[in-house]
Amino acid sequence: MNGLRAFEVAGRHLNFRVAADELGVTQAAIAQQVRGLESALGVRLFERGARGVSFTSAGRGYHQAVSDAFDRLREATGSLRPESSKVTVSATPTFTSRWLIPNLPAFTSKNPDIDFRILSTERVLSFHSDGIDLAIRQGKPPFGAQFDVDLLFRRSNIAVAAPELVGRKTLPLANCDLTQLPLLHDTHNLWPEFLRLRCAGTDAHKQRNLHFSQTSLSIEAALAGQGVALVSRFLVARDLELGRLVQVVDGMLKGHNDFYLLARHAGERQPAVDIVRQWLLSQSDPQL
Repeated sequence: MNGLRAFEVAGRHLNFRVAADELGVTQAAIAQQVRGLESALGVRLFERGARGVSFTSAGRGYHQAVSDAFDRLREATGSLRPESSKVTVSATPTFTSRWLIPNLPAFTSKNPDIDFRILSTERVLSFHSDGIDLAIRQGKPPFGAQFDVDLLFRRSNIAVAAPELVGRKTLPLANCDLTQLPLLHDTHNLWPEFLRLRCAGTDAHKQRNLHFSQTSLSIEAALAGQGVALVSRFLVARDLELGRLVQVVDGMLKGHNDFYLLARHAGERQPAVDIVRQWLLSQSDPQL
């Protein structure tokens, strides 16, 4: 069955790498499973060339039959367990805690029939094997020809802190006045670049620093008055609006990996998935 499934997906894309992405395995595993199937059948199913793979005459006809069989299996399973209202979204822990959860009540109150499920992880998951309908990824296109991709938010980083940390200082501070405040770092480590561009000669390593494994933790530390965090503006927009955080210095640092929404192509999506996707796009702001 593994060989048949690898053959069906590889034949659908005529690309072993894309098939590996869909099934959540390595390209080498796809090639090995297809070779095993060919050996068991005693028939070559693909022609391998420098530009990729193509069907043999036997492989083309066999793929149609195998695809039809998998379609019937999916339809039979779907009739037993209809889940058209279940939507699974994969997002990073920071995006989940700082944007998705605070904005979710407005959506769920208007769409109570949609069973909204969140997979919060830093790992890159597989749409197929992990049952993902939508994914919010931080990175650079292209993400794969099998996806519809939309920009949600740009990574525009600003320096923020709790009002009590800056006290009665006049805001915005001069860039070099940051040297008087503790800096909160996350795994993106953007402070050295920010200080190099805005305050030449300043060494972030010589300041009082706190380091965190996630951006959400550095934001929580900023809210607690422990230092200045350098984070994407959209993640702290609500805190700025409510006065829980203030922008300490003017300007922003553009990041290299923006936030994108990934979905299967329109013909492969359930209606409930389209509802969630349209809501996410309506809330996006590519200028932030």
